[in-house]
Order: sequence, then C-alpha cells, then structure tokens
Amino acid sequence: MTVIMEKISPRVDICFKKLFGVEENKDLLVSLINSIVGKDNQVSDVTLLNPYNPKNFRQDKLSILDIKAKGIDGKRFNIEIQISDEADYDKRALYYWAKLYTEQLKVAQDYSALSKAIGIHILNFTSIPQAKNYHNVFHITEKENGFAYFKDLELHTIELNKFTSDSSEELKDIVAKTRTALDMWVAFLTRHDLLKAERLPKELDDENLKKALHVLDVLNFSAEERELYEDHLKWLRIEANTLKKTAEKALAEGISIGKQEGISIGEARGIEKGREEGEAKKAIKIAKAMLLDGDSIEKISKIEEEIKLNKDLKLKPTDIPDSLLSKNNFFEYKKTSGSPDLSKYGGPKSFNVNNIIKYTAFIK
Repeated sequence: MTVIMEKISPRVDICFKKLFGVEENKDLLVSLINSIVGKDNQVSDVTLLNPYNPKNFRQDKLSILDIKAKGIDGKRFNIEIQISDEADYDKRALYYWAKLYTEQLKVAQDYSALSKAIGIHILNFTSIPQAKNYHNVFHITEKENGFAYFKDLELHTIELNKFTSDSSEELKDIVAKTRTALDMWVAFLTRHDLLKAERLPKELDDENLKKALHVLDVLNFSAEERELYEDHLKWLRIEANTLKKTAEKALAEGISIGKQEGISIGEARGIEKGREEGEAKKAIKIAKAMLLDGDSIEKISKIEEEIKLNKDLKLKPTDIPDSLLSKNNFFEYKKTSGSPDLSKYGGPKSFNVNNIIKYTAFIK
C-alpha cells in the first residue's frame, strides 16, 4: 500500500535521500554535487554506495540518512542533510569524513589506494555563527604560509537559514538572491513551495530543477515510510517552535534577534545569550526523547511551555546525583507513582512531571 502525501519537504532527510539517493535521479545528485564543489572535483557520473532502501533504517528512527557516492576518478562524497541542531556537530562531521576516507582501504592495500573524501553537510540551522556566507569550505592548511599539504580532506557546510529564514518572502525575493547553481538548489530545499516547474522564472529555468520539482510532486511513500517521514518532520517542527519561543522571549527582554542566528544579542549580553540558547537546546533534547517514548506532539508542545529554569532554585548540577537525574531514569519517574524524595538536595518531596522538566534542565 502506498500513501500519497502533500507538500512533502525535501529538507526532511528521508525525502532528501529518496529524491537524490536513487539510481533514476543520479543526474540530480551529480548536479547538486557540482554546484557545491570546486572545478577540480566536478563529477560526470557517480556510483551510489548506499542507495535509498527503507529496510536499512526500519528499526532505527534515529538512523543517519546520508548519501554516499563515488566519482569516476574514485573520489568519495558523503552528503547529509541535518534536520536539527545537535551538540558537537563539528566533531560528528569529522568523524563521518574519517569513516568515508578509511573505509576505502581494504586489507593489505597500500595507502596510495586512498582517494580524496569530501563531506557535504546541509544544515537546517546555524552551526557557524561567525561566518556570514551560507556555504563554507574547510581544508587543512599550513598555519603560517597557508598552503595545503593534506589534500584529501574537504568539508562543506551549507546553512540553509542563512539563505532564507523568512517565511513571508515571495518568489521575487528568492529570485533576487539566486545567482549560482548552488543558490538554485538551496532555493529548492528551502522554498520549493514557491516554485512551479511549468512556471519558473528565467533565473531558475533549469532542467535539473524542473525534474526535481516534478519528482517531488509525484513522490509517494509506503505507510512505513510515511510514519518515518512524519516522525522526522515532527523534529523539524519541534526545533523551529522551540527556537521561535526562545527568540520571542529574548526579544521581550530587549535582546535583538539576529537575522542569521535566530537569537543575537549585544556583546554586553553574551552570557545571557548562552543561557537562552542552552535552554532551547535542552528543550529540543527533552522533546525528542518524549517523541521517541511515544508522547503526542500536542503533549510535547504543552510541556515545552514548562521547560524553563527556575530562577529561585538554588540547586546546581552537582547537587543532584546522576542516579536521580540520568537520561535513562527520566521517563521512569514520569511513569511511576512512587516519587523520589529530593528534599535533602534542596528539591521537592513530591516529584511530578513539571518538576522533572525543571530538574532535567540541569542535566548535561
């Protein structure tokens, strides 16, 4: 049984992989890769190393739906679209690059068999606030003279919200900022809702884009795929909603909202910015955990309202033992009627859902 869905977002990883990670759409993947990498790394064709197959992630809602491909000359590419902000994403990007590079070498093979590996990370959040451009490229270079000796490492970050984060923008606004092939693909990923294959302005009149829009229009999911898509879409909405609320709170306190970061404050409020962003990330983490535990999106939204640090609370993270506030025990407290007594730690004797939310704000 297949279920036809409306307004599918290509920013959701399962949709992204089903669109770009299948044999019949390799031309779209080639176009996307070539829009990102430099002249020396252009590809005419690729071999998909992990083509789309829902069976591979059926048992894991948190699986990484990246696309691995190999060019004719042996270069390896790893393309991932990341829905939500996660701690230490820079380390994760390096880790996946290292895997892409090292898994080329088979037993008894010489190091000369290794080809360049390029990691491409398309992010639905701001990961590099100090960078103004939405596309940034990283290499290893010599500190003083700037030359590259280790040439097999290359990482790209594409922060979609630096291209557009304003839902009120019209097609003319998107067209005005579209100058390159990468701009075109980012416009597709962020504002596909404004694009019609049969009525594209000349700045976006591209055969690959037309095909992507047609494929997106007729894309259908099985019931199992739809469930996975909707789960991942919920995370997208949870993050957007949580960050929006944090930004509104910051604005009410006189903190300026940065166009690129969502939350931007003056230098004098740097510490406060960190606290606000920290609360947002903790809220997202708790919401994701609740989602995996089976709670409804409505319940999660209600609980989000209560995820605030209690300014009058004197507790510090070290004041509460890990055995009481570990991630694994969190939902056990919620489900059991017997509540631990935290009074000796400065907390309440009764431990209800609201208190759990407040205390989990201290979990690192």
